[in-house]
Amino acid sequence: MNARISRVRVAATVAAVAGALTLTACGGTTDDGADGAAEGGDKGAKVSVTDATGKKVEVPESPKRVLALSEMDLDSSLALGVKPVGLTAGRGQQGAPAYLTEQAAGIPVVGAVTGPDIEKVVEAKPDVILAGQMADEQVLEQLQAIAPTVVTIDDTKNWKKALEITGQVLGKENEARTFLSDYDAKAEALESKLGDKAGAEVSVARYSPKGTAVMQQGVFISDVLNDLGFERPGIQKEKGEGHSTPLSDENLSEIDGDWLFIGTLTPADGTLLDELQAKPAFAQLDAVKTGSVTEIDGSKWTSLGGALAAVSVLEDIEKAMVK
Repeated sequence: MNARISRVRVAATVAAVAGALTLTACGGTTDDGADGAAEGGDKGAKVSVTDATGKKVEVPESPKRVLALSEMDLDSSLALGVKPVGLTAGRGQQGAPAYLTEQAAGIPVVGAVTGPDIEKVVEAKPDVILAGQMADEQVLEQLQAIAPTVVTIDDTKNWKKALEITGQVLGKENEARTFLSDYDAKAEALESKLGDKAGAEVSVARYSPKGTAVMQQGVFISDVLNDLGFERPGIQKEKGEGHSTPLSDENLSEIDGDWLFIGTLTPADGTLLDELQAKPAFAQLDAVKTGSVTEIDGSKWTSLGGALAAVSVLEDIEKAMVK
C-alpha cells in the first residue's frame, strides 16, 4: 500500500508541476526568475535526435535547463561547456564524482546511482533530461512526462558514443567532435612518450573494506587503456559480468601486472598503499615489489567515467609512467 501511495503521489506531483510549467510557458517566467522548462522547448524550435536505444526523441534546439541523471551525463555536459541544473550522485558519493567537484559546484542533487528522485526532478524544471543508461520503463515514462528524455548510454557504455549523443542533444555537435579529436591526439602523444613501457600489462583495481575488485573489459577505464595500446593481465582481458569483479585474497594475483593502478571511490590521499602493503597477499604482487603501483581516484578511474575523466586519466598515466 505504501509503495502504491508513493507512486500516486509522484504521478500527481508530475501532473501538477507539468501543468504549472505549461501556464508558465504561456505567461512568463517563474517567480524566482529561472527560465521555465518550456523556455527552450515549447516556445522554441525542436530537433530530432536518436538516443542510445535507437529511439527518436524531439528535444529543444537550444536547451536551457539540462538535467544529468548519470555520472557520464554530468561529465559529458561539463565537457561541452554546459552546467546542468541537477545531477545524480556519483557511485559511492554524496554528490558529483570527486574529480568533478569543482566544476559541478552548486548543482543540486536530484537522485543517486540507484535512480532519480522524481519529485526533485520536477522541481529542477528541466527542458531536457539526459537519462544515462536508464532502462526502467516506469521511471522513463515519469521522466518523459516532465521533459524530453534521452537515453545517452548504450550497452557498450562507451563514453565517446555518449558524448556524441549528448552533443546532438545540447546543440554542441562541433564541440563534441573537437573534444574527441583532441583526446585522440593526446592519447597518441602519450603512447609515444611511453617508450619501452608502451604495450605494458596494466592492471586497474578498486579497494574497499569489503575487499578488492578488478576492472575487466567493457567498462570506461578499459576503453581508455585499450586506446593507449596497453595489455591487460589475467581476467582483465575478458569482459566482466558487472561493472567490476570482486576478488578474494587468494585470487589477488589477478590484479598483478607490470603496472597497477588501485584506488577507492574517495579522492586519493596517499594512505591506501601503506594500508595495502601491510597485507601479505598484496605485498607479494610483482607490481608492488618493483614499485610500479599508483594510488588513483576511484571515482574517476573505476566508475562510469566520461570525457573529462578520460583526459584526466591520460594525465594520471603520464605522471606515473613517463619519467
